[in-house]
Amino acid sequence: MLQTEQTLFEQMRITELEIESRKALFSFTGADVKALQSFKPIIEENIDKIVDDFYGLQTSVSEIALLIGDSDTLARLRTAQRRYVLDLFNGVYDLEYVNNRLRIGLVHKRIGVEPKLYLSAVHTLKELIYAVINCSVQDTHQGECIRVAIDKLVLFDVTLVFDTYIRSLVSEIENAKDKAEKYAQSMESKVKERTQQLEELSQTDPLTGLLNVRHLQETATRILRAAQRRAEPVSVIYLDVDDFKSFNDTQGHRSGDEVLRAVAKAIKEITRAEDHCFRYGGDEFCIIMPNCREEQARDNFITRFNQKIKLSLNNISLSFGIIDTGPYEYEEANSLIHKADQRMYSYKRASKQQQQTMAAANDLAPENSTADVHSISQSQSVDKAVE
Repeated sequence: MLQTEQTLFEQMRITELEIESRKALFSFTGADVKALQSFKPIIEENIDKIVDDFYGLQTSVSEIALLIGDSDTLARLRTAQRRYVLDLFNGVYDLEYVNNRLRIGLVHKRIGVEPKLYLSAVHTLKELIYAVINCSVQDTHQGECIRVAIDKLVLFDVTLVFDTYIRSLVSEIENAKDKAEKYAQSMESKVKERTQQLEELSQTDPLTGLLNVRHLQETATRILRAAQRRAEPVSVIYLDVDDFKSFNDTQGHRSGDEVLRAVAKAIKEITRAEDHCFRYGGDEFCIIMPNCREEQARDNFITRFNQKIKLSLNNISLSFGIIDTGPYEYEEANSLIHKADQRMYSYKRASKQQQQTMAAANDLAPENSTADVHSISQSQSVDKAVE
């Protein structure tokens, strides 16, 4: 149930039994009720003077005057105070009476009345009521009974007011604690998110979006250890852009950057989710492929990659080096990457030699048609040269 759907005594779990228990704590008995009821007619005759004198004294205190603020508020307070004083002598102190007292505490807390000011106001009101008793009751014993009954009932009221006041303070503390915890959680989440972003930035090459070379050794070692536990092969592909320096010099660095981004994009689109793709440096790239043999890497990656890259960079060629390890014996990470690098350079040298041979043959051929035959067999010859 929502808090706004409950009365104050329901929220504070105050029952009729609790009310009677509190009355007993202050020895507030039926005789006290009768004493107060007997004085009700006199209070009704003097109520306006009591209220006027009370607010005359209250507004003379600067702190209270500031809290009251204006004449409209003062008028509402006078009406409420008049009703409160009459209720003291009404003789009915049930759940409704208690709920009204609890509301007084809640209102005083909301408008910022400090406990010292509230207790001072209670003392002032009692003194004004005592003055009326002293002037109106000739029987000393009767007057004393009325004063004692007033003391008990006012203390009963004060405990209710302070219960609400304290409960409101506790609620504020709990709300502040909840806000602080939510803020701390929010900050923790932001710090975690920012830390993750910084970690990703530290691991990512800003130009291509691939992993950078600083984490290559660590990642490769981790993948190899995991592969050993599962007895799975691991393949490494090493590739670079042919004659990239010459391309940069003739086309400009901006065009060179576009080439590198296009290569990286093709790599990301062709590789699997479990593969790790690195920009090794400059125009060189390295791909670590868990649970993959060299033949699978060649068939599944190289073929598709060449088809993909030709769609966007038909004037660019790349050289590849592929090597695998496992599942029985495993190379160290550095050794595996170095061997893939060496195979890439062997491929590049063989490719250039093949191109030079074909160019020389074309120059000597009597008809250009023989050049087509050499072009068709070029890739096969290069592969054999690398092997």
